[in-house]
Amino acid sequence: MKELTDAVQTAGRIIVIADGREHCFEKDDVAFQAIIKAWDEMTATAIRMPAFGVSIDELTRREMKQGLWTEFRYEKETSCEGMAFDRLLVCVKEEFRGFNVVRHVQEKYQGRCFYVDLSGGDMSGFAAAVKKAAGLHEE
Repeated sequence: MKELTDAVQTAGRIIVIADGREHCFEKDDVAFQAIIKAWDEMTATAIRMPAFGVSIDELTRREMKQGLWTEFRYEKETSCEGMAFDRLLVCVKEEFRGFNVVRHVQEKYQGRCFYVDLSGGDMSGFAAAVKKAAGLHEE
């Protein structure tokens, strides 16, 4: 899990996607730092598990048009545990106790995902930080 957490922390930009609308945060933005801090807190006791999912670009892009997503973008292609990416995408739902981290590589969301088990925790704190950063109101 440490390798994945370290990779997230090296992102150069974070994009919050809310119902298809993008909110961009650069590394020096307070919101960027708040999202990274919330990620670290959420994953502090998490375990990376074998992938449960494989991304198909067309389906992933269709799903991204609805709901809340967070994407970590990198200036150059990097890799984690032998899997390359230039973006990492996460669907954000407060009740999630585990989630896929979708890799973007060669201009597509494709291939095996990373799977993160939150070890009994949930995504609520991270979701709150992402919503606050993007100026979204709690429902």
